[in-house]
Amino acid sequence: MYTRINIKTPDDWHLHLRDAEMLKAVIGYTSFHFARAIIMPNLVPPVVTTADASAYRERIMAAKPKADFFKPLMTLYLTEESDGDDIVAGFRDGLITAVKLYPAGATTNSASGVRDIEKVMPVLEKMAAAGVPLCVHGEVTDPEVDIFDREAVFIDRVLAPLRNRLPELRIVMEHVTTEDGVSFVESGGTGIAATITVHHLMINRNAILAGGIRPHYYCLPVAKREKHRSALRTAATSGSEKFFLGTDSAPHTDAAKLQPCGCAGCFTAPNALACLAQVFEQEQKLGNLEKFASLNGPAFYGLPPNESTISLVRQPEPVKFPDKIQTGAGEVTVFDPGMPVYWNIEKG
Repeated sequence: MYTRINIKTPDDWHLHLRDAEMLKAVIGYTSFHFARAIIMPNLVPPVVTTADASAYRERIMAAKPKADFFKPLMTLYLTEESDGDDIVAGFRDGLITAVKLYPAGATTNSASGVRDIEKVMPVLEKMAAAGVPLCVHGEVTDPEVDIFDREAVFIDRVLAPLRNRLPELRIVMEHVTTEDGVSFVESGGTGIAATITVHHLMINRNAILAGGIRPHYYCLPVAKREKHRSALRTAATSGSEKFFLGTDSAPHTDAAKLQPCGCAGCFTAPNALACLAQVFEQEQKLGNLEKFASLNGPAFYGLPPNESTISLVRQPEPVKFPDKIQTGAGEVTVFDPGMPVYWNIEKG
């Protein structure tokens, strides 16, 4: 049995840091564990230009603990008015790493997202030519489509046609939640990959609904049936270069979560790596943990892996995580894995 694992410092390829007081409160949980992170642009107002991204990056760097080495990798929010030349220039100058496609209304702060994919095709064509990756929230918002089917329908209606039309466009299907998504990425050839969250590896939809509604497990895309969670675990622990960690850690105050129309999102930054190690141990694939957490993501984005390392240490007793954190915006509940987690993190 493993008791200590040394791996290259991981990166988080899908992260929400918010802004202002919330940013100040949550950034340290990520910068302690991760060297880099793809930063989501769905602020209010959204991060739509390279100037917006540069200003947001400065706020992140000012908020992070000074002792932590951390590099935010900025993204732009794709709208039907986005400037393709600004995107390409920002990418070539190293100001941005990717562009995020939100179908309008799909998730938190997505009202400014894309309603008609045809209206952004000229921008996507410029991105494809310049090698700018597209990060996709892969769900349709058609009210006639069941919420548990929205990922599969998105693949059929949007993603597969887009891949056929622009096969050179590099795409990350973020927070994939279904065996349909796993199969599409596995069979999609080069230039397409997927991130998988920790919480989707640990819970299925029963966690949200069985025995009462548990809003702190409610996220978008919503957790699915157990067969889908099983497919995600197989993909994440396989070592396949097509899958890598994106926590989608998404802090909301309890006041925003615990209301008749509560926000979607799980705040996993404080315990994501420990929970991930527990999953890989359960699947008897700890030897592949470094690939998923530290190597596959940089390879897809054309970046070197981090030179620094961290250690994951298995304790004889379960690790105790905080139930909540205090922020200037209000209390935030930390993701409860619903099982004992025995792994702790030590920085090298």
